[in-house]
Amino acid sequence: MPVFRKPHVSRRSMLQLGLFTGGAVLAAPFVLRAASGPARAEAPLLGTARPAFNRFKLGAFEITTVFDGGMALDGPHPIFGQDQPAGAVEALAAENHLPPKRMEIGFTPVIVNTGNELIVFDTGNGAGRRPAAGNFSAALRAAGYRPEQVDTVVITHMHPDHIGGIMENGGPLFPNARYVTGAREYDFWSSDDRLSGPTEGAARLVRSNVMPHADKMTFLQPESDVATGITAVEAYGHTPGHMAYHLESEGKRLLLWADTANHFVVSIQKPDWHVRFDMDKEQAGQTRKRLFDMVAAERIPVAGYHMPFPAVGHIEKQGGGYRWVQAAYELYL
Repeated sequence: MPVFRKPHVSRRSMLQLGLFTGGAVLAAPFVLRAASGPARAEAPLLGTARPAFNRFKLGAFEITTVFDGGMALDGPHPIFGQDQPAGAVEALAAENHLPPKRMEIGFTPVIVNTGNELIVFDTGNGAGRRPAAGNFSAALRAAGYRPEQVDTVVITHMHPDHIGGIMENGGPLFPNARYVTGAREYDFWSSDDRLSGPTEGAARLVRSNVMPHADKMTFLQPESDVATGITAVEAYGHTPGHMAYHLESEGKRLLLWADTANHFVVSIQKPDWHVRFDMDKEQAGQTRKRLFDMVAAERIPVAGYHMPFPAVGHIEKQGGGYRWVQAAYELYL
């Protein structure tokens, strides 16, 4: 009978073929890939990106923070720490791992679904006001809501980045909503006295975006309720009638502080330092300390309109001041 023998392949031959390495024989596809040259990463760079919304439960409420966009500009000084030397503000930024001469201001409206009402707190910049902001309408839809589902729009105060999104394409973005704002805030901005000087631009936007809804508007005083579990909190200083809102459901609490603090380092660590945006700078500083003391002592989480997205965190005391602690997983458990 004929004898069949295995063909002999020497170790040297295997090495020449690229089939032997580290004591193991590799599969043939390796040879094919190696022969065609090194692999290349050809995926294009896509640019920076952020989520459009963030959602968590607060008792029976569902809270969604929505990113309207951001604005990069020089700072923090002199916008923040307006009454301080530039070097002091720049040093504070650097100590907190921030660029000393550039910053970003973000804009984060809040949507609260109580189970009975869908409530929007502030509406962003509106389309076209800023190159990288005015995305609230699109982000609202990305979060799963349609504008016609909104029952109530709460206006914390009437600066343009809070009321710009009330109207869209010449008509109301929220066709079925009622509106809620502070009586003191509305009276201030609707006065003809505001139509000249530094208040003119905002006052004219109030006339086009807010005043047409006056017949559907409820005017609140501090401690008044928007809905069960949602109460207005006096936070004057940033504007004459600026309000925060305290939320409570099933024993869980959250403070929507709007523009009480506009920078998560400077305004919180140095609450007495003046901020260009605050109309009454001394009162705004007093408001910051009062609300910071409350949320720190009572361990109430905070949603802040200009805090880093998703704009939810905590305040804790630090030395003679305070610091911002970004929320982690505690609100999702």
